[in-house]
Amino acid sequence: MAEAVNTESISTRLAAIDEHLALLTDYLDPEALEAEVAKLEDVMQQPGFWDDQDKAASVSADHSRTLRKLEGFRSLSSEAGDLAEMAEMAETDEEIAAELEEQLTSVESRLEALEEARLFSGEYDHGDAIVTVHAGAGGTDSQDWAEILLRMYLRWAERRGFSVEMREASEGEEAGLKSATFLLKGENAYGLIAAERGVHRLVRISPFDSSARRHTSFSQVDVAPVVDETAEIEIDDADIRIDTYRASGAGGQHVNKTDSAVRITHEPTGVVVQCQNERSQTQNKAVAMQMLKSKLVELEERKRAEVVNQERGEVKDVAWGSQIRSYVLQPYTMVKDHRTDFEVGDAQRVLDGDIDGFIREYLNRTAG
Repeated sequence: MAEAVNTESISTRLAAIDEHLALLTDYLDPEALEAEVAKLEDVMQQPGFWDDQDKAASVSADHSRTLRKLEGFRSLSSEAGDLAEMAEMAETDEEIAAELEEQLTSVESRLEALEEARLFSGEYDHGDAIVTVHAGAGGTDSQDWAEILLRMYLRWAERRGFSVEMREASEGEEAGLKSATFLLKGENAYGLIAAERGVHRLVRISPFDSSARRHTSFSQVDVAPVVDETAEIEIDDADIRIDTYRASGAGGQHVNKTDSAVRITHEPTGVVVQCQNERSQTQNKAVAMQMLKSKLVELEERKRAEVVNQERGEVKDVAWGSQIRSYVLQPYTMVKDHRTDFEVGDAQRVLDGDIDGFIREYLNRTAG
């Protein structure tokens, strides 16, 4: 006997899909997307388009992103339009009922992914990001915590289909990492990972304490957008100090060891960047300078945001360097974001890279 279909639940889900799809139609404006795709294709067909490689690559990326958004919306609209008819047939057909559940889940998931696009309005949100994890005070425990955080972000990046390029990893004295920097590449990479900027707090029984006492450790996550090499950012040679050193990263696990690591300090701001993953000192210096540009851009963006908030009379709940999230492993397990109060009881799941809920909740809270 066919299992009864919960028609009330199905109707509620269908209504929610229709409502979200209508809102998404207003936001995305498919006709405008079609016009934008046609405009970019016209530019790409012009004689000499590839003469300027940088400009051509930028236009091609815009075309791919816009076309992907348009095709994703069209496909979603088409599938959503078939759901009502399928729901009617599912009332008397068990196989169709099972297929309907799969389709509903798929449409809801893809709708959520497309809705994510409305959360990104910043100049750099759609691009790549440079992420640095710093161990805080607390010695070996904090350095171990920094490595755990790095692993969490690498697993999250893999889940999202992003690519990661390690730039630097400095190992701790006994375990873990003093710091690690990686390049996160993918659509909306900066817009997403920027939600993780701040101090992350870990509470657990220390594996490095012979008395098995509970310790609290801190690590800071720093995020900057990747800026175009042609970006107009003035860096005076007199303002920077360049040091070279032998890399001592955590071997093949994180970064290739080299003998030509470069550290650049921007004296006026105190911003420090370092790179040790390229083959030569010259390449490491070039990458480090690009990273410095990105960090300086992020610093200016943050200053502008603070000014806007002051003019609005707002007090930001996330000041630079403030604690944004706690990961408690003892005496109970829970991960809680202090900016949104979003929490998850399964801490291990979060540490294995399942952080989209925290990111989405924060982006929804701060959108607009």
